[in-house]
Amino acid sequence: MVSAAAPVPASPLRELSRRYAGYRARLVAAVVLSTVNKVADVVPELLIGAAVDVVVRGDRSFVADVVGADSRYEQLVWLAVVNALVWVVESVSEYLAALTWRRLAQTIEHDLRVEAYAHVQQLDVAWHETRPAGTTLATLNDDVNQLERFLDVGAAAILQTVLNVVLVGLVFAAASPTLLVLAFAPIPVIVAGSLVFQRRLDPLYARVRETVADLSGTLSANLGGITTIKAFTAEGRERDRVASASLAYREANEAAIRSSAAFVPLVRIAILVGFTCTLLIGGFQVLDGTLEVGLYSVLVFMTQRLLWPLTAVAEVLDLYQRGRASAGRILGLLAVPVTVQPGEVLLAEPAGRIELRGVRAGYADGPDVIHDLDLVVPAGETHAVVGPTGSGKSTLLRLVLRFEDPRAGTVLLDDVDARDLEWATVRGAMGYVSQDVYLFSGTVADNIAYGRPEATREEVERAARAAEASAFVEAMPQGYDTPVGERGVTLSGGQRQRLALARALLRDPAVLVLDEATSAVDNETEAAIQRSLGLVTAERTALVVAHRLSTVRHADRIWVLDAGRIAESGTHDELVAAGGAYAQLWAVQTGDLGVRSTPA
Repeated sequence: MVSAAAPVPASPLRELSRRYAGYRARLVAAVVLSTVNKVADVVPELLIGAAVDVVVRGDRSFVADVVGADSRYEQLVWLAVVNALVWVVESVSEYLAALTWRRLAQTIEHDLRVEAYAHVQQLDVAWHETRPAGTTLATLNDDVNQLERFLDVGAAAILQTVLNVVLVGLVFAAASPTLLVLAFAPIPVIVAGSLVFQRRLDPLYARVRETVADLSGTLSANLGGITTIKAFTAEGRERDRVASASLAYREANEAAIRSSAAFVPLVRIAILVGFTCTLLIGGFQVLDGTLEVGLYSVLVFMTQRLLWPLTAVAEVLDLYQRGRASAGRILGLLAVPVTVQPGEVLLAEPAGRIELRGVRAGYADGPDVIHDLDLVVPAGETHAVVGPTGSGKSTLLRLVLRFEDPRAGTVLLDDVDARDLEWATVRGAMGYVSQDVYLFSGTVADNIAYGRPEATREEVERAARAAEASAFVEAMPQGYDTPVGERGVTLSGGQRQRLALARALLRDPAVLVLDEATSAVDNETEAAIQRSLGLVTAERTALVVAHRLSTVRHADRIWVLDAGRIAESGTHDELVAAGGAYAQLWAVQTGDLGVRSTPA
């Protein structure tokens, strides 16, 4: 059954903060350093006012009262020294704050990507099959990067803006309550505008994330199917399809950018109002003698300091919305439940007996594919499962491998319910060779040893010989150290199949599971694989799904599936003699159409 989509938290960034509470000390350090930096950033404006006060008032200046110096020259020297110290503190704190914020962002990005990927690996195979790989890739890569960008730049910018308002507000409150009210009057307008724009931007950036996932999925699928595209001369059509997906992404971004860019003019108007009030009202107070000229200079500079950084609110809001949308998608992915969970029972050395009792199974919310199926494979025997397309053969193997669980009934390994067993027992006991072999980018030896990375070269070569792969491997330019390319594109289908068999055999599994392992190979390769299987299945359980009946005629028992039910079972000779469904399949494949069903 496919895992249901999980609800996205109402406040994704707050949820992330809760999840990564272990980094709170680093966050506090970053906040402290940013605070020190902002305080040091504001002090120079105060020193400008103090300098003006020294020039205008002389021995009656604020500096003269603090340092006890009557000479204007001496007072200015004191200001220069303090200014130099402030600049040192500001520069050092800015460097340390940036370093701390970025390290925090990079660490969370790394942890979140690894956590999300680890979770995705645990999700059911059916979930992966019903979700475009590009969508998952976009979440693991692009969404995590967007979130990192917000944590790196946006979070620090928000903190700096808040600190700026608080510190400048304190200066205005101490100098002139009237100017405090006038200079801060535009801020509620900017905040209200921010909230309006935030609500408007939220769905726009959700659309951006959707379109980039579609684009990523299209690109991923097309690169994976490049040979098919070329074979059908579909390059132009696929280019247009990618262009259409890219255009949708561009248009979604442009819509979001238009809305966020419209916020800047609003902020500029607010700055104009606030600065004009300080300039006029403050100037009038100086002329009336109710405000010192030094403080007036400070407040004029401070008004710019207060309001001008708010022009960056649009950019910060843009980063926030992108980060929030990305965080929501990542958390939504992390919240998808893992429905196929391992048990706790560990069998040290599984014998390999497999049994299915009254099993029903299907995909997602669709009808049953397997109906009340009973099947037993004794340890050490080779059993085959055959039947027409859609009869449920691959579904049966998925249940044995526990890629999914049955809707009803039980799958047992050594008389223990597979749901009660640890993965080390269930899948550790299995050697799996699929029809569509997947080889990873790396060497031949790397791919054979994939299931047992600690295996020695001697063990790798022994497995290759058992799979009759050693001859072609040793003929390669670099032998076992030859790169196979992504998905093994440098190898033929038969070579990939034999490497996959070697990979399965290296694990020395109790159960060898083969899913149409010879359906896409030539006769010579099929004969080689059959010779290998004849040797390696002599002392272990083998469950083989086959289309070519010639490959399973020597099986201890053959199970014939039809529409998800056992139609008949027995040895090859018994089934041919019975004249039933198997006999008809055998007649078609051998050309002996004289075989007829036995009358009921």
